[in-house]
Amino acid sequence: MKTKQISMNSKIMSLTFFLIVFSLLVAGIFVLGNIMKTKEKELGTEAMLIARTVGKLPEIREQLASNRSFEKKSATINQTVEGIRVINKADYIVVLDMEHRRLSHPVKSMIGQTSNTVDENAAFVEHYYISKAKGEIGSVVRAFVPVMSEEHKQVGVVIVGYSLPTVFEIIKSIQNEIIIATMLSLFFGAWGAWVLGRHMKKQMFGLEPHEIARLYVERTETFNAMHEGIIAIDKENTVTIFNKKARQILGVEGDDFIGKKIYHILPDTRLPEILDYNEPVYNKELFINQHSIMSNRVPIEVNNETVGAIAIFQDRTEVNKLAEELTGVQEFVQALRIQNHEHKNKMHTIAGLLQLGHYDQALAYIVKVKEQQDDITNFLDERIKNQNISGLLLSKINHGKELGIEVEIDMNSQLSYLPETLAFNDFVILLGNLIENAFDALLNVEREEKHVLISIDQDEHTLSILVEDNGAGIPNDKLEQIFQNGFTTKAQKNHGIGLYLIDGIVKKGNGTIDVSSTPGEGTSFFITFYL
Repeated sequence: MKTKQISMNSKIMSLTFFLIVFSLLVAGIFVLGNIMKTKEKELGTEAMLIARTVGKLPEIREQLASNRSFEKKSATINQTVEGIRVINKADYIVVLDMEHRRLSHPVKSMIGQTSNTVDENAAFVEHYYISKAKGEIGSVVRAFVPVMSEEHKQVGVVIVGYSLPTVFEIIKSIQNEIIIATMLSLFFGAWGAWVLGRHMKKQMFGLEPHEIARLYVERTETFNAMHEGIIAIDKENTVTIFNKKARQILGVEGDDFIGKKIYHILPDTRLPEILDYNEPVYNKELFINQHSIMSNRVPIEVNNETVGAIAIFQDRTEVNKLAEELTGVQEFVQALRIQNHEHKNKMHTIAGLLQLGHYDQALAYIVKVKEQQDDITNFLDERIKNQNISGLLLSKINHGKELGIEVEIDMNSQLSYLPETLAFNDFVILLGNLIENAFDALLNVEREEKHVLISIDQDEHTLSILVEDNGAGIPNDKLEQIFQNGFTTKAQKNHGIGLYLIDGIVKKGNGTIDVSSTPGEGTSFFITFYL
């Protein structure tokens, strides 16, 4: 871990020093440029001020306007101008007469020679201006001022020049400031890089960037390899995880969902509710995209703060199909067991009649039993199109006979198909529990006729189920509690879940359930699904 930290910090330090040096270099270029422009402007202003001052000196004006010899005028003017030049530290002050001859110059050999500078011509027509030129001493800023006599006639020109400092001269003049600024920048840069490195290491749990990248790839591939669908969002409802199985189950197309808002991908999603209520929801069964899904939605907490939510869901379609098969087999086995028991009783009855010689009664009994069996079998085949549910109803009819309970199926009942949101095992659980509850309500009731009525009615828009008994009934103060998990009025254990399951299936199918009960007279459950 120490080696990793040194590696991380060294990279941050190197990058920081590079950025500091690069920033100082760029900033230095701009600063030097501004300094040179400012210096040029200052020197130009100063040159113009000196040139004006020299041009207005009486002795300069008088000498230029006089008829004295060139040598005498030059000696007087040069002496006066040189004193001013030395005091003001100008590189040169040149006075020209109207014939462009120099009457003053720091280099005496230049006095008397004609000036051929291109940019001085405008000054001989009474123009004041500053120009920049490159000469023998480098770049120079020069001020040009015409000299006017008392009669306001131009008699000459004054040129004042200051050489511009080079980049190296400017750097040398501020080298102390540059050294101090560089040292402070490097010191605070190094300190900042160290603090930043420590903070980043803490935030990244001591991992190197390439290790974090590897973990991210491994995490993504791990989620994609899972058989469960996984979707996670942050507290801004932005998707952070959306694996392949989730896309397959939900039927959404595309690959790049990370960083998008969950509502843009799944408009009817309920995952953000977990952020609002900060409560997990476990084992919630949903029906999405022709799939039965078992979903768990849980808030994601970091340091006791909710930072997102995750949904983990399984496709229960295949499991439900297997459950349908197993449930159907179980019901048929139960029906065969009861039917076998009943068949034995009937055979004993027929055998007894034959032994007693009552052949006509035995034949009539056989015909009656056959007709009864054919009636219920034909009815179930014609009106109930699902063979498994037919087997369930036949099993319950025979079971009722064992218990001394008459199970009546409304002859107008019919069932062509199940609601899309319900699987076969849901319907078996619902109908089976309703009938078993009716049986339980009749077991401890002293009544000559114990009766359970079952009615299943279906049209284009609704599917209605009625299960009614004349059993013990449910007290009025208990009606609101019967669908709670674990609630029961029975003394035996392992009760109190049947009606809870029924209520969950009704909600899953977007149906309604009405309960009507009178103590001592019976109970009816009426369930409606809207197709």
